[in-house]
Amino acid sequence: MGKRTSGKSAAPADPGDTTEAEADNEADYETRRSPALIATAVALPVALVVGVLVAGVIANRNPAREPLALGSVPAPGAPGPQCTALLPELPQTIGDYTTAELVEPAPQATKAWQLPDGGEPLVLRCGLDRPLEFNRASPLQVVNGVNWFEVRDETSGATSGTWFAVDRGTYIALTMPNTAGPTPLQEVSDAITKTIPQQPLDPNPLPN
Repeated sequence: MGKRTSGKSAAPADPGDTTEAEADNEADYETRRSPALIATAVALPVALVVGVLVAGVIANRNPAREPLALGSVPAPGAPGPQCTALLPELPQTIGDYTTAELVEPAPQATKAWQLPDGGEPLVLRCGLDRPLEFNRASPLQVVNGVNWFEVRDETSGATSGTWFAVDRGTYIALTMPNTAGPTPLQEVSDAITKTIPQQPLDPNPLPN
């Protein structure tokens, strides 16, 4: 299992390692450990909304494994080379989660996993727009060489959350239940590190 670390991330680091040089390059961009997965609105059907819409996941009322219907969201980078390289390298299983069937036509550059008895899925989307909340003051979590940004809805009390990989030239979102633990971020990070070169962070300006 991968090692989960946190640190400052103003510029790309060697995958899985935060060095003193990286800290020097990133002195003006302070990052800190993200506290938990973001809360999102949970209902059946479920619409996962994180500031800007990240993933619309329609869950079936039957808890058995049935195809998942993913709503369409803006993903201008989905046809690009980063997502084309990443999707085939994503694991078929993540812990007890196995690849879920998607209702066709599924949005491009998406993949989902679900537990054997169904329930809330893991949903990955590649090629998204930069999250509006991602700015130079945003806290980042470094997992196996990938900088992840968490957007949190503190008011909903929901049981799922979304993380964005923000250092690959395109934005990758992983939505998952709070009960999924660290394994999804670790294994997806390994696939990202293997297939997509790290690039400098490009956050939004600080709000006025």
